[in-house]
Amino acid sequence: MAGQGAGGVVRRAASAVAAHPLPVMVAAFALLPLLPFPHPAASFPFIRFSRLYEALTSQILVWGLFALGYNILLGYTGILSFGHAAYWGLGAYGLGLAVVHLKAGFWLALVVGVGAATLAATLFGLFCLHRRGIYFAMLTLAFAQLFYFIVFQTYSFTGGDDGLRGLAIREVGLPGGFSLGLEGPLRFYYFALAFVILSVLVLKRVLESPFGRVLEAIRESEERARACGYDTDRVKLFSFILSGFFAGLAGALSAVHLSFVPIESLYWTTSGEVVIMTLLGGQGTFFGPFVGAAVFLLLQDLLSVFTEHWELFLGAVFMAFVLYLPRGIWGAVLDLPGLRPAAAEARGAGEEGG
Repeated sequence: MAGQGAGGVVRRAASAVAAHPLPVMVAAFALLPLLPFPHPAASFPFIRFSRLYEALTSQILVWGLFALGYNILLGYTGILSFGHAAYWGLGAYGLGLAVVHLKAGFWLALVVGVGAATLAATLFGLFCLHRRGIYFAMLTLAFAQLFYFIVFQTYSFTGGDDGLRGLAIREVGLPGGFSLGLEGPLRFYYFALAFVILSVLVLKRVLESPFGRVLEAIRESEERARACGYDTDRVKLFSFILSGFFAGLAGALSAVHLSFVPIESLYWTTSGEVVIMTLLGGQGTFFGPFVGAAVFLLLQDLLSVFTEHWELFLGAVFMAFVLYLPRGIWGAVLDLPGLRPAAAEARGAGEEGG
């Protein structure tokens, strides 16, 4: 009886999360820097619980936004890209170069970074979307590597393999003559959280619109969507641009967080990491990318304490999830008995409200 009662409480709590995910997500991220998490103790295998350090929570937030943008393309449109490091890196380098060389303020530099990523996504989309499947994926990878080698070779301008240094944004100007200091990591976390919440609201509105339904129709069968009269090429292009925009925004926020832009921002491994995060959390689920980013970064942080070959163990975990939880962590939660109707009802209510 006690087990059934506890199970009922868990099921009701999970049902509430599935029915009202947005308020729960906001509350979870607001409390994330204050929650206890397991950390390896000095004497392995003992584990101690303590607060996450603010740098890791900020990483989870920014990478979650990156994965959320990537999920538009992979999860909702059904297009696999291996080149999203280009937009993350261009967002970071665009902001960094504007600050270092043009002495621009945060807002202007943010426009430069996100604008560069969006422009690149537009040009790449126009060229690459004429191909499908593995040919499309390889083209996106090739274009991303092209930017990587351009940045690598222009040492005097970008810092080359040393990365772009001298990037320090200590405060952000606000309307009315006010300013917000970003010197403390916790201050940056809640500053970035405001961008993430705004991005989530915008994407939620987009995906619940008729445009979002067309994206899902293309994912299921592009031929049928085209037969229904939709211009699938234009819809896919806009999806690609939207994905690049949010990837660039995440990259720009990452540059502010690190006060530095590493050359690895444009490397193909960055594209691979965001693919893994999206699949771990659950492609095609709205909040799955944030879950995947959190799991990936927490495992990376824990495993790297014990071995320098942490990628091997993380790869084994990823393979296990692909084999036994193909819909990802959040997708598996939504598939629990009694949760799918609650999630569908919440989505329907959002559509009626729009």
